[in-house]
Amino acid sequence: MILPQMIPQLVIASMAVAFTLGYASLLDLRERRVPFRTWYPMLAIAVPMAAWTYLALIISDTQLALGIISAAAIFCGLFYFLAAYVHLFGGADAWAMIFITACIPLFPIEPLFGYPPLFFFPLVVFLNAVLLNIATPLGIFVMNIIRGNRAPLHYMFVGFPVDGNGIEDTFGFIMEEFDEQDGKLTRQFITFRGALRRMIAGERRMYTRDLKRNPEQYTQELAHYRNAGKVWISYGVPFIVPITAGFLTAVFFGDLIYAAMTAIYGV
Repeated sequence: MILPQMIPQLVIASMAVAFTLGYASLLDLRERRVPFRTWYPMLAIAVPMAAWTYLALIISDTQLALGIISAAAIFCGLFYFLAAYVHLFGGADAWAMIFITACIPLFPIEPLFGYPPLFFFPLVVFLNAVLLNIATPLGIFVMNIIRGNRAPLHYMFVGFPVDGNGIEDTFGFIMEEFDEQDGKLTRQFITFRGALRRMIAGERRMYTRDLKRNPEQYTQELAHYRNAGKVWISYGVPFIVPITAGFLTAVFFGDLIYAAMTAIYGV
């Protein structure tokens, strides 16, 4: 397939999506929620541009258009399923990927590294987001080393200790379980398998903001955290942040994984 150097309607849609993703990232970092109305202005601009793109594709190459539409439908359905039924994505993260997929199926401009073999733009956005998201655990690990925080190795990459007396004023998920028997407080880290099992079952992890909003419901937990002194939490950068970074890098640079493989192996 020979892609045009620029698809004007997708450029317009991309600008609307980029601005909205940036704003949604700020909301998620600050408040840990993105109201659905945040997407309305973007959709008012991007949906007509997407319809124009799909219509142009159908007129020029019906078979290709059907392939792209099918891929977009599968991708949207997959993200909805993973968020609504498997609980591996937050609502804002899933909607961000669904809207990107539906509204910008192709690269709006030719990226700096050229078109990758997989020219389905939403897939490249997601792969870039996953790759860039790796930087967060590395940064947390380095911070723990510098501060002298100690825990089993894999926990050092995903969390850090905070003061139990003010834990409700932090952002993050509790990484430890506490129990008190005969006046003695015991603690243990929640295993990855246990956390995954809870997510799939739809059970919420203990979120520090819940402690602040509903302290009367968590009096025992708060007492444990205060007695513990320090409590490990997982900061959990909202995935919409790397999605935003993945979107911008996909637009301007292309497929980062393919570019790296090309640079290393010359493929």
